[in-house]
Amino acid sequence: MEPGSGGVVGAGPGEIALLTNPTAGGGRGARYRDLALRRLRDSGLVVRNIAGRDADEAEDLARASVADGVGALVVCGGDGLVHLAVQALAGTGVPLGIIPAGTGNDVARYLDLPRTDPVAAADRVVARRTRTLDLARCGSRWFVTVLAAGFDAVVNERANAMRWPRGQMRYNLATVAELRTFRPLSYTLDLDGATRRVDAMLVAVGNGPSFGGGLRITEGALLDDGLLDVVIIKEMSRAKLVRTYPKLFSGTVATVPEYEHHRVRRVTVAAPGIVAYADGERFGELPLTVESAPAALEVLA
Repeated sequence: MEPGSGGVVGAGPGEIALLTNPTAGGGRGARYRDLALRRLRDSGLVVRNIAGRDADEAEDLARASVADGVGALVVCGGDGLVHLAVQALAGTGVPLGIIPAGTGNDVARYLDLPRTDPVAAADRVVARRTRTLDLARCGSRWFVTVLAAGFDAVVNERANAMRWPRGQMRYNLATVAELRTFRPLSYTLDLDGATRRVDAMLVAVGNGPSFGGGLRITEGALLDDGLLDVVIIKEMSRAKLVRTYPKLFSGTVATVPEYEHHRVRRVTVAAPGIVAYADGERFGELPLTVESAPAALEVLA
């Protein structure tokens, strides 16, 4: 099946589905798909080549492929496409393969997948070695990386409302704009039944250790321990927030006195006026309750 086509046919023996976001990474998605598709088919795999016209159609195609019995769902794109695929795959036992082609590619970082060589990434799919990961679950929705519920989420909201510029510069400008007016938020947290009230710059709930292309906010989070890592960055000046930002890339944010880290099975996060983001996607307004879903996802890695 070619990109943009609808419907599915019965999966044959050994058939996999390759779901692509052609616009990921400024067009890398389409280029990487073509290279990966050739490698997968040359290896003898039968590949169902699919791409939706929008996110809703892409998720429908993913769910239909899984329901139809494909041996794996492989995505060519960024963390947003991984997030979409996980909604179809969680708890099914059908493995996820990844050809990284996005901007951040945090899930690919977790799995040590090649991020600039789609043929090498396709070889990981061909090898068919699997690993079992936890997911984070909020109602009927799932995420792999980190739920952002503070300053970082506010920046995402502003950036998504901007029409110019494109790419990373839009987020840089949104960050500068929010820094001028941002005030600490009053959070109420339920951490495995223990209530915590705190004024903070952000709260992050991590299934994995990083988000946003390597921002290691929940450094030390493990993908298979059955726990969520909840990080609180307590109230600080805007100037100190700017100085702290580089520590997210180095994974040393825990050295900041305002840093607080909890490991829990379940957390409820509440704060007024905040829309949380997970896997870089708009996820929902607070309050939200998130719980660990152990061994919910199989991956080819």
